Amino acid sequence: MNNMQMVFGDEQGMLLDSARAFCRDRSTMPAVRALLPSAQGFDPQVWQQMAALGWLGVAVAEDFGGSGLGISSAVPLVECMGKHLLTTPFIDTTLVARVLQQAAGSDLSQRYLPDIVGGQIASLALLESEDWGDPAIGVTATPAKSGLQLSGAKTQVAYAEVAELFLVSVMYQGVARLLVVPTAAVPSAAVSRQTCIDETRRCARVDFSGVSVGMENLLPGDADSTLREVMLLGALLYAAEAAGSAAACMDLTAEYLKTRHQFGRPIGSYQALKHPMVEVLVAMENARSFVYHAASLVNEATPDRDAESACRMAKAQASEALKFAGDRAVQFHGGMGFTYECDAQLYIRRAQWSQQVFGDAYHHRKRLASLLLDS
Repeated sequence: MNNMQMVFGDEQGMLLDSARAFCRDRSTMPAVRALLPSAQGFDPQVWQQMAALGWLGVAVAEDFGGSGLGISSAVPLVECMGKHLLTTPFIDTTLVARVLQQAAGSDLSQRYLPDIVGGQIASLALLESEDWGDPAIGVTATPAKSGLQLSGAKTQVAYAEVAELFLVSVMYQGVARLLVVPTAAVPSAAVSRQTCIDETRRCARVDFSGVSVGMENLLPGDADSTLREVMLLGALLYAAEAAGSAAACMDLTAEYLKTRHQFGRPIGSYQALKHPMVEVLVAMENARSFVYHAASLVNEATPDRDAESACRMAKAQASEALKFAGDRAVQFHGGMGFTYECDAQLYIRRAQWSQQVFGDAYHHRKRLASLLLDS
């Protein structure tokens, strides 16, 4: 495997510094809790501020209004968001932008990328079921007088109720393809909200049956390699978010262990609690190491074997690190840890979601076996 380090240039370093300050100031715990019952699940003003800061264009070429820093530059941004539970449509929108930019020979890039950089929300519509390992594509696109007519539905479409653009995997003439569907073409009644265990998220089932779009919205080429790339980069970005959330969860628990006294001394002074906290720290730092190693290997080309292995390792480690940190947080807060008022429950809910999205640890380790062991 390549031995590479991710080194931040001046522009990337400035971006990271501003991201830390922005997430800390805009996503305090009271602000996070205030958004839980909201319909959108995020603050539209914060989203527009992120666009104004250029975050939505970090992985977009300068020709389309971005900064051209590459997909790896989105990793520290997402880690900062995860540390402060700042949840927005950033990951899906960034992945859609990546696909559109890679669509060689298509005018879809010029048509949609500048708007995405400016703050347009885009969402991936890839799943037919809750199984991220299921390669089946049930939505079909059939030639019609108006272009293409769709049939079938997608589930767990992130921020579907506020998205302005869907990137949908479809079967067209027996071949897997990707199709851009403006949300204006989808009736509002076709979008039904789903309940997420992580209440900072929003997702929905979208029924595309009867929706018509032009032939020009069909991305060129077989979608199989593009879908593989999206799944790997999505796993990496959610791994970065999980690593950031694990760090915040650890800080929350450590602070409680220092301030909660039992028998005249802080409960954090007992070895039975100190040792698991060290394990949380080690798991979190390992996750960050895997994440940034993977970020050093991904670029504008299709991920190779080493990059694929690194992305899968990062997702497996980060998912389990956050799960372990969230579990310890709830347990160490005692009876209060099981209440809705305790912030520990926000992290264990996020851990349950982060495990599954873009594949859990078992999913990735099963595929790692052939990558690492087969010659």
